[in-house]
Amino acid sequence: MAAPVAVVTGATAGIGLYTALGLARAGMRVIMVGRDPARTEAARCLVSERARAATVDTALADLADLAAVRRLAATLLAEHERIDILVNNAGLISPRFQLSDDGFELTFAVNHLAPFLLTNLLLDRLKESAPARIVTVASQAHHGAQLNSSTPTRAEGWTPLSAYGASKLCNILFTRGLARRLDGALVTAACLHPGVIATDIGNRAGWLAALGWRVVKPFLGRPEQGAATSLFLATVTDPTPFHGAYVIGTAIAEPNPAARDEALEEFVWRESARMVGL
Repeated sequence: MAAPVAVVTGATAGIGLYTALGLARAGMRVIMVGRDPARTEAARCLVSERARAATVDTALADLADLAAVRRLAATLLAEHERIDILVNNAGLISPRFQLSDDGFELTFAVNHLAPFLLTNLLLDRLKESAPARIVTVASQAHHGAQLNSSTPTRAEGWTPLSAYGASKLCNILFTRGLARRLDGALVTAACLHPGVIATDIGNRAGWLAALGWRVVKPFLGRPEQGAATSLFLATVTDPTPFHGAYVIGTAIAEPNPAARDEALEEFVWRESARMVGL
């Protein structure tokens, strides 16, 4: 039988790199998605070297650009007859308020709109490859986050961490909305908190938060530990108990009340579909 095909976004460093490595070691054909050609190829070489029997490919896309997300999906669909696992891992914290080329706040665009669009564009192929899995990296940072109609575009009240928290709340609402639209026996959708991990993401959280991040970073979990829950959800024998769930470690956790608000869930889905042109 052909090896399962797994797509991992944000796979050039940190949690995404170790997620790709773990999936390759599990015998899967891994497509590592990155933005920079040199960094993406270097990451591919590292995974290929450490998981010698694996087939590791790359795909390039700037996830801040919805047109690039569409091109990425078209490339994946053209080159791979099946996609068994999609890991929406890519994420950032923008250090200043800025808009993407499509006119959306950058953190929201990369962390939520990009995986929303990519998942929907690949969804038919995932269904054809069933049983398949969609794993999205959210965060405990969603606690206390707020969403309203101005979140995607306006600077009022914006901070790096509030924007990040809002995007992670969207990740959970997206997963729950996706699960309601899927037959969990065919395609499961789950999201997770990876832990507080020593990656470079906190370096861009504004100067004060970044300073604190650098102070505590030596005491945080390592990226390979941060990949553990993504790998668990991608490889657990029976993923159906986790369909629509928010997971910490290997256990289902309760997200904050906003993440369980069905009206907000539907609002986010409807508005996200409108923004990305679905």
